[in-house]
Amino acid sequence: MKRKLTLRLEESLIQRATSYSEKNGKSVSQIIANYFALIGEETSEAVSELTPVVRSLKGALRGGQVDEDEYRRHLEEKYL
Repeated sequence: MKRKLTLRLEESLIQRATSYSEKNGKSVSQIIANYFALIGEETSEAVSELTPVVRSLKGALRGGQVDEDEYRRHLEEKYL
């Protein structure tokens, strides 16, 4: 059974949603419904959808300390 839901949002957000819906050929209601459907999914289902490579990398940086300056130096050495 479908029911009506009224949302109060900032005008700029409504404009972005409308623009996005036009570009993707879906109504704003469909986009919101799809998002709400994702909220209810269990996290274990989302984890099982990860590719094996991504699953193996998940959490690899947990507890690591990444310094932004060090990362920039690495990129400069690699690409310049």
